[in-house]
Amino acid sequence: MRATRFFLAFGLGALLGACTWVKMAPGAENVRVVRAGQDMSACERRGEIAVSVKDRLGPYERNDIRVRDELEVLARNEAPGLGADTVQPKAEPRDGEQRFLAFRCGAARPGQAPARAAAQAAGEAETFPIED
Repeated sequence: MRATRFFLAFGLGALLGACTWVKMAPGAENVRVVRAGQDMSACERRGEIAVSVKDRLGPYERNDIRVRDELEVLARNEAPGLGADTVQPKAEPRDGEQRFLAFRCGAARPGQAPARAAAQAAGEAETFPIED
């Protein structure tokens, strides 16, 4: 009987650890996520977002990829409230918590110089100098 309870509790913990409780909010699907350290100088910084989820259930540690995914979804859910359309991780997740920077990039593409992004948004051709 004791072994049955143990396996039932363990099985329930494993099933709950695989669940995703965080759902995408309206508007969050339009929020881009860029990699940490990417040049965001073409964008306007709108603020910082702190999010957290359970990274363990008792002694059971949740899947790291699921935890990261949920943290990202939570950050995307918060971005529209700051007038942001892009989020960038500030650091790696730790103990189920992570901070993101929020940006409004509009037509600008993160990682591009502002003049280049503006030319592309206006539909202009992009030119490069040629060395002889």
